[in-house]
Amino acid sequence: MIRTSAVLNDGSVIQGVSLSRVKEEDIKWYWVDFSEPTEREIRVMKRFFRFHPLAIEDCLDDFSQRPKLDFYDGYIFVLMHAIDRKSLDSYEVNLFVNSRFIVTFHKQPVNELNKLWDMFKEEGVDQTPFTIMHGAVDRIVDEYFPLIYSIEDRLNSIEEHTNEDPDSNLMDELFDIRHEMSKLRRTLVPMRDLLYRISNSGRLNSLKEEQLYFNDVYDHLIKQVEMLESYREFSADIRDNYLSINSDKMNNIMMTLTVITTIFMPLTFIAGLYGMNFVYMPELNEHNGYFIVLGVMALIAAIMFGFFVKIGWLKFGTKKRRRKRRLLKLK
Repeated sequence: MIRTSAVLNDGSVIQGVSLSRVKEEDIKWYWVDFSEPTEREIRVMKRFFRFHPLAIEDCLDDFSQRPKLDFYDGYIFVLMHAIDRKSLDSYEVNLFVNSRFIVTFHKQPVNELNKLWDMFKEEGVDQTPFTIMHGAVDRIVDEYFPLIYSIEDRLNSIEEHTNEDPDSNLMDELFDIRHEMSKLRRTLVPMRDLLYRISNSGRLNSLKEEQLYFNDVYDHLIKQVEMLESYREFSADIRDNYLSINSDKMNNIMMTLTVITTIFMPLTFIAGLYGMNFVYMPELNEHNGYFIVLGVMALIAAIMFGFFVKIGWLKFGTKKRRRKRRLLKLK
């Protein structure tokens, strides 16, 4: 689909102007948007605008290009990345810009450009091709924030559940989040580099008035990248915390089993001793020998049990009670 808008010299905005008219003298500047273009529309772009073949190739390549800023004779070419909010895969949005026109080209629908197009209908008199360029970049970058904030909320939720009752499902979700952060980072870092180049390039003299606005977008990207880095560290801390809790739980289980085994060792020895089939064993003739041996075994078990509790090898009470006791000690 090809959409066209033009700003006349008197400041009025007209929609749906034909390509054959956009270069007439009464038109101050124009915007042409190629949205999900067909092969025929791509041929129209090639013949009418005669952009550099390398820029056309960057637009049409099936594999994703790195965000870039290229300078051609009479215009600049900007390739940036928007993000699919469901899959977090990036897709290209291409811009050809000079003081007379802005041409946008994208193979997928871009909601940010659609909103900018609707706004342009009302405020086109106050716009220039470079303010449209800034608006497109700014809106695409701002759409990264909700994705990053959702990751923060999910990490906070995982941390709360990990401290209460960790399980493997939480770790599966955590690793999914780390994978999503890696995908976001692969989009944000190149976009940050692109904005740095736009903000600091000495060849963009026509952008001096908009320089502050592009610097603001660059600051947003720096903040987003820093947030992702902090969340990666946060997720690593949660992972380490989960492993530590599981290791502590396993140690407690092994200690409990060891204590039980240790208690039963002397009892097993006594049972084995009197289970031997010797004929001459004086204790076997005792009338109350059976009860005496049971009493001795119970006494040994009780003494060992009390000893293990005293030295802290066996702990009783729920996690919440132990947590309350620790809090009371801190107070």
